[in-house]
Amino acid sequence: MQKTLAHFALILKGAAMGVAETIPGVSGGTIAFITGIYERLLESISSFLPAIPLLRKEGLGAFWNKIDGNFLLRLFAGMVLGILVGVFGMSYLLENFPLPVWGFFFGLIAASAIYIGRKVEGWGLPTILALLVTAALAYWVTIATPAQGSDGLLYIFACGVIAISALMLPGLSGSFMLLLLGMYQYILHETLKEGILEQHDPGAVVTLGIFGLGCLVGVFTFAKVLSWLFDHHRDLTMAGLTGFMLGSLNKVWPWQQVMETRINSKGEEQVLFSNSVSPGAFGQLTDNFFYGNDPQILPVILLMLIGFVTIFAVEKAGSNNPSAV
Repeated sequence: MQKTLAHFALILKGAAMGVAETIPGVSGGTIAFITGIYERLLESISSFLPAIPLLRKEGLGAFWNKIDGNFLLRLFAGMVLGILVGVFGMSYLLENFPLPVWGFFFGLIAASAIYIGRKVEGWGLPTILALLVTAALAYWVTIATPAQGSDGLLYIFACGVIAISALMLPGLSGSFMLLLLGMYQYILHETLKEGILEQHDPGAVVTLGIFGLGCLVGVFTFAKVLSWLFDHHRDLTMAGLTGFMLGSLNKVWPWQQVMETRINSKGEEQVLFSNSVSPGAFGQLTDNFFYGNDPQILPVILLMLIGFVTIFAVEKAGSNNPSAV
């Protein structure tokens, strides 16, 4: 019974990662870290390529054990479920209740930065510099102007590599990197939701396959780099991850002034670029597309607090059951 619950908990962690990755500004890597499975995930992915010779020498069982296959299978099954929920459910919530939802994620990420920062055993000049540099980099990413995107297969492949690398970093969102690359709408909605799930378009399957191939290349490469950093420069890595999360807070700030919009494939207007403003300034805006000018301060602050508390509740649950198999 206890093992069954552990398996179910791991699937739920994967689902939470999947949902997070469908939301620009929210990182699945953050969820993996606070639930206590981040380093195990890196080790499992990093062992995949070295384990391939075991297929010939000792068979599938040895290979499966080497890559921690049961762990990966349950986690990725949960992620697929979470992505489907995120594409449909979170799209609805963000379209209808954007400020409270972003408030929740702001509290979630702020608490996550505190959680990861507490893992640094020795703060000094090198770790502080790592925090400041990565915070500045993450902040720059949040204010960068999105690209126009392209349906070229090579570009789609490169987007897969970049998005999956961002997914693995707490504080950087794979979906937000797609947004910056001009490919968020094209990959998640036009290709996955509309092309495959609704219209069953073979061309969309090819597009998603190329994107998935880029993800595979990126995940095997970047997981190895991160595992090495954790093994050899743990405090610097933790400080850098803390900086990434602090810098990314600008993206999930609830009160946004829309600066630029785009027309999607259905002819609908969507937010392309926005700036963070204070609640007071937000209330003074006129003709602020999508967000309006009602700051909704009480519900937003309430959801921020719920998001903040959620992290430490998840941390406690993860520490009580860190070895789900």
